[in-house]
Amino acid sequence: MNSVPGYEEVGKMRIKGFISFSKFIFILISGFINVSLCGYSQNKNSEDTVHYLNLDQCIVYALQHQPAMMQSAINIEIARKSNAISLSAWLPQVDFNGNLTHYDPLPTTFSANPANPNGPLVPGHSGIVNSFNPQVTATQAIINPEVLYAARSAHLFVQEAQQSNDSTKINLIATVSKSFYNLLFTLAQMNVLKDDTTRLGKTLRDAYHQYVSGVVDKTDYKEASISLNNSRAALKQATESVRPLYASLKQVMGFPPEKEFSVSYDTLQMRKKIAFDTTQQLQFEKRIEYQQIQTIKKLQQQTVQYYRSQYLPALSAFYNYTMEYENNNFSSLLNQAYPYSYLGASVSIPLFTGLRQHESVQKAKLQMQKINWAEVDLKSRIYSEYTSALATYKSNLYNLNELQDNMAMAKEVYGIVSLQYKEGLIAYLNVITAESNLISSEISYLNALFQVLVSKVDLEKAMGITLPK
Repeated sequence: MNSVPGYEEVGKMRIKGFISFSKFIFILISGFINVSLCGYSQNKNSEDTVHYLNLDQCIVYALQHQPAMMQSAINIEIARKSNAISLSAWLPQVDFNGNLTHYDPLPTTFSANPANPNGPLVPGHSGIVNSFNPQVTATQAIINPEVLYAARSAHLFVQEAQQSNDSTKINLIATVSKSFYNLLFTLAQMNVLKDDTTRLGKTLRDAYHQYVSGVVDKTDYKEASISLNNSRAALKQATESVRPLYASLKQVMGFPPEKEFSVSYDTLQMRKKIAFDTTQQLQFEKRIEYQQIQTIKKLQQQTVQYYRSQYLPALSAFYNYTMEYENNNFSSLLNQAYPYSYLGASVSIPLFTGLRQHESVQKAKLQMQKINWAEVDLKSRIYSEYTSALATYKSNLYNLNELQDNMAMAKEVYGIVSLQYKEGLIAYLNVITAESNLISSEISYLNALFQVLVSKVDLEKAMGITLPK
């Protein structure tokens, strides 16, 4: 395992290797990159511990800390709680209520006058002054379209939330991987430039000694100084770009900005990750977007069924128990109770609702047609994305192979030209040209190397095989 230290420790680690494209693998050529993949650490306190994270560890950390990932996981629990709320209507609903009444005066009633039955009615007062009626009511839904819809759709709502969570995972894995590779490319580029600066420093010393010895004129020495200054400027630019790349990786990981970590890298894992079986066939069912639209279709089918079921009667059973307290003396109101209870059933049958149910069913069917067309469009977009990702991967892989040869030749040419210049056989302009070609080929190779890895991430995502870890 090659650990990549912080920015202050640039140059302590190096990657060496060779490349073999017959097996779709590579190792960095030993004579080319002795690249130290170094991290960048900012203002670390002496008591702080530097954490080294490889790509898989960065992904695991992101899955456990990235805010969007956490929100997506919470949405699953929200879906479950929402289902529990909706399905609670299947359970008995028990309520308690009570009425306390005091009459002052009692209601007026009219009755016949016993002394004069045919005469006018005589006003009077009847009833009890004080009454208290506590009541317990229990109802049980037996048939209810809304509750039936909730029961049939509950698992689909949870499935929809879980698929949304999987989609967030897949996108997060791809984003973290790309950000990680972008950082590695800049670190490797920085160390190539560092090697170039060291090489140019030696060339400058050789040119100076030759100038002092009178072998060459002052022009060669000045040209060497210009080349060294240009290399230092490029190194400085690459070094400064490391900070925002680390900040970007922290952001997509959900890593605290005030804390530091360094990237750790395994060349063996990198060699394994570059290969991909391009003969695999695209399967739409593996794409999370396709799975999500299938769930949406099932939910819409339940919506159609729900509107159809609104023609059914709503049936429920109920039971009431009342304790009736009555007394003209308020202080003795609760001395005697007169309980009674009753049970029954309630039914509601929709006879005519202005064609609302019919129009609702038709609307739901039209929405289903929209989803079907969305599925057709999704398949087209998935196929287009797949073909583009496959072509990019193949092109980048071929480009990497070609640039490997260019880099090897540029290194060989530079070695020969440098030797010829030391022997006074050629002008220093040839050294400048060879050096420029070497550094260009090295950086181009590095760029192609990480472009292959990035394009492989896109291809895996397009084929739906970037599974959550």
